[in-house]
Amino acid sequence: MGHHTFDADGAERLEDESRYAYLSVDELLAALDPGPDDRVGDLGSGTGFYTRAIAPQVGRILALDLQPTMHAAFEEFGVPVTVDRVTATIDAMPVRMDALAGAYSTMTYHEFASDEALMELTRVVEPGGRIVIADWSASGAGDRGPPLSERYDAETVARHFEDHGFDLERVADRRETLVVVARNPAEPTRQS
Repeated sequence: MGHHTFDADGAERLEDESRYAYLSVDELLAALDPGPDDRVGDLGSGTGFYTRAIAPQVGRILALDLQPTMHAAFEEFGVPVTVDRVTATIDAMPVRMDALAGAYSTMTYHEFASDEALMELTRVVEPGGRIVIADWSASGAGDRGPPLSERYDAETVARHFEDHGFDLERVADRRETLVVVARNPAEPTRQS
């Protein structure tokens, strides 16, 4: 399902505040609804643009990225003390079962979308925990972000999560992006 990975040579573009036009920190926090002591995951943290904004609102953040060069760029912009950077793929996170109260992905779902990644999310996000996916939509114009052929629409992303037992709370295709909020079921049917 997933496609190419963001080119780390363009890391500085991830610090462009115009990204907030597509997803504000307030919208992300409202969808994730974390507690002040929660440990959450940033799935594809890149340079830490959203991680740094979310960090003061939670207990800890597990900032996952598969590119060590992105973690190096993150270092240049400053890493909050409550952030743990981990180089790993979403389908093989080096954390215990139910380690995260929730997780979010900002414009990276198209890179890691797979059955293996979704199964891993059911393992690492605690029962009742939310996963927020904000990504470029296949129904968008394609002026920014990945090619339209590598994008999903909100209904497809929602179906991916439903197929893995998640309960949907929000499914929205917007002008250029999509937002899907899914909750890991309280009575999981998953393996540890």
